[in-house]
Amino acid sequence: MKAPYFIELLGRGGDVLQRQRFDSLPIRLGRGYDNDVILDDAHAGAHHAVIEADDSGAPILRDLGSRNGTIGNGKRLSSVALDGDAVVRLGHTRVRLRGADFAVAPELADTTMHSWEGAAPALVGLLLIGLFSGLENWLADIDAFQPIRYLLVVASGLGVGLAWSGGWALANRLFGTHARLGRHLFILGMGLFAAGAWRVLSDVLAFAWSAEWLTRYGNVATIALVCGMLFFHLWTIKPHYPRRFAVSCGVLLLAGAGLNLMTNVQSTGRAADELYMSVLLPPALRQSPDHSVADFMAGATRLKADVDAARVRTDKEDDEDEGEDGDGGGE
Repeated sequence: MKAPYFIELLGRGGDVLQRQRFDSLPIRLGRGYDNDVILDDAHAGAHHAVIEADDSGAPILRDLGSRNGTIGNGKRLSSVALDGDAVVRLGHTRVRLRGADFAVAPELADTTMHSWEGAAPALVGLLLIGLFSGLENWLADIDAFQPIRYLLVVASGLGVGLAWSGGWALANRLFGTHARLGRHLFILGMGLFAAGAWRVLSDVLAFAWSAEWLTRYGNVATIALVCGMLFFHLWTIKPHYPRRFAVSCGVLLLAGAGLNLMTNVQSTGRAADELYMSVLLPPALRQSPDHSVADFMAGATRLKADVDAARVRTDKEDDEDEGEDGDGGGE
């Protein structure tokens, strides 16, 4: 290790909080103001340790008899050899020494996507959130149009969207480097837009081509979209772990979809979200071939026969149960 030397004070996650340069050894560390490195740590001694050269000229940290000692590799030691990677704990302060000849790692690829942050994505995200809130209310509205009611719905949607994105921005600031509120707003807006578009498109396709499975399992698609939003939120915070986040969100998708299907089976006896297609659209949208009245009547006849047979079976079972109860009472 060659001079000059650099004392680094590290955070719990290994980030460098402070770095000081020294041209020569020894270097004294402690809470006292007569030290070379002043440790702002109530658990460090006034004169806690000194970094000096050993017999071979290599730097070594020596404890000066502090109460809480010097911790290296999880053990309390009187002295620790410093090789550039060794992290030593003095009190609650983590210290590392590196020389000017320390080889740094190659630079990482820039995955911060600088063009996808700032005011423009934030405005687009807010616009999509407001549009989604208004359209959802319009599709479900059966009352006369009242502008103030729509304004309240849009304002509420924007408030919830800002709270959601603000929470992710705070996490981004704590575990990343920047808040990136604009990007999180854009992710939420695109997720809501995709959910709304899927709902409308699936209803139209299901009605037009009798593809009822699109609406019967629509909740699974919604869960998939939410997991996709979570993936992009997490990827924005830690862009170096996309595979880890993809696996986590995939497991979450499988768990959510499984719980949804099991809940449907428990409540209705079927895995589908609904027993029949509940959305009726203008007949002009129908693309499936029409069925004749004779086909309809034949189907109704088969349905009547099935219902009559089921009713007969139910009556027989009830009669048998009553007979068994009567025999038991006679005895």
